[in-house]
Amino acid sequence: MLNAILWKLRTGAPWRDLPERYGPWKTAHERLRLWTADGTWQRILDEVIVKDDSIGEVEWVISVDSSVVRAHQHAAGARTKGAARPSSRRSRSTGKDSAGPGAD
Repeated sequence: MLNAILWKLRTGAPWRDLPERYGPWKTAHERLRLWTADGTWQRILDEVIVKDDSIGEVEWVISVDSSVVRAHQHAAGARTKGAARPSSRRSRSTGKDSAGPGAD
């Protein structure tokens, strides 16, 4: 069961893609859900970290894959402070071409 849960957490794959060798995905999912709710999962992780840290085998690596990080809705296409607006060739008040004489 632990290997099934660790495989899921390591790969980030959907539960339904859990390899058959780990047993039914619903069982692993339910076990993790229950263990998380009652604190068992945190106690397991705490024990593993303490043991591995005592023998120097903890390697803290954090990775964020930007393909799954969403930007704020205002992050795309916003003008920066002081940036000029793109010039328009049409007058807002008259709707006529404002490029001047001789412009086509």
